[in-house]
Amino acid sequence: MTPSRPRDLLELLKIDWPIIQAPMAGTSTPAMAAAVSNAGGLGSIGVGSLTAAAAEDMIAAVRARSNRALNVNLFCHRPAKSNPAHEQAWLERLRPEFSKFGAVPPPAIAEPYASFLENEDMLRTLLAAKPSVVSFHFGLPRSEWIKALREAGIVLLATATNLHEARLIAAAGIHAVVAQGFEAGGHRGIFDQDGEDAQLSAMALTQMLVRELDIPVIAAGGIMDGHGIAAALRLGASAAQLGTAFVPADESAADAGHRAALFSEAAHHTIMTRVISGRPARCLANRFTAFGASVTPNEVPDYPIAYDAGKALNAAAKAKGDFGYGAQWAGQGAPLARALPVEKLMNTLIAELQGA
Repeated sequence: MTPSRPRDLLELLKIDWPIIQAPMAGTSTPAMAAAVSNAGGLGSIGVGSLTAAAAEDMIAAVRARSNRALNVNLFCHRPAKSNPAHEQAWLERLRPEFSKFGAVPPPAIAEPYASFLENEDMLRTLLAAKPSVVSFHFGLPRSEWIKALREAGIVLLATATNLHEARLIAAAGIHAVVAQGFEAGGHRGIFDQDGEDAQLSAMALTQMLVRELDIPVIAAGGIMDGHGIAAALRLGASAAQLGTAFVPADESAADAGHRAALFSEAAHHTIMTRVISGRPARCLANRFTAFGASVTPNEVPDYPIAYDAGKALNAAAKAKGDFGYGAQWAGQGAPLARALPVEKLMNTLIAELQGA
């Protein structure tokens, strides 16, 4: 294989620097994405948990702030299979946690949002809005949707956690692959949430994919500064994707509890857990992850049905001033986080990269 050079990807994405801000649904904002793009990187928004109309509004909000490249991220998870008895058992399992805050679980839980795999309204929105980049997490959409997006002139990215997934991505006609290491924060992009996870690090996975594929590779996981970006590039990556580094930025939607936890001892103890959403995701150590230590995977309902319960529990706790049940996503590089506005963070990353 002859991998593309980093400059090829930058030209394809129409960006100046090999820095991609991770989409981080619920945390990234139009202001964040615009600031990253205006600084020469690729700003991203996560719309996987939004309706098509809300996604359209979010894209418009970015465009009001920037005319540079924008990445719009979708969730391609297997649609949830509801099991009312299983879901009721989960709510009963959570009842003692709710009771700590004088609350009770909701009477029932359901999917709070649909997978892109069955969301034709979202596809129509993307084809009309034509963001410069669209990316996929948890899998891939049907081939005719990929073809339609490509024909609209949209550059496509998709996340892989192993070589098999990466080969499927390349064969599907995706322009570049995001190599997500096990150390990355937030949801694992693994296609089969119940399958074996090789738990490859970002650097090991990046080298494997660079060697085996002929499409550009974007390293993701544990990269927090320009030196980390430079290391990924030296291993053959065409760019690096950073998520946790942007969580404490002024433009982030992270709440006060998430920000405080990121600069606490919890940052040194990130945990991969299913209890918050139903899918494996790396989170700062908190009261929810401590509860999850006693939970077996088969107790947790399907993603994202479990998220419905997790959000309700977090709301009950926050109402009493307790932020310990939030989805405080963060990667293993969390202790290296810096609380800076995006423009200053980008300038710092670029200076570090140039120095390295």
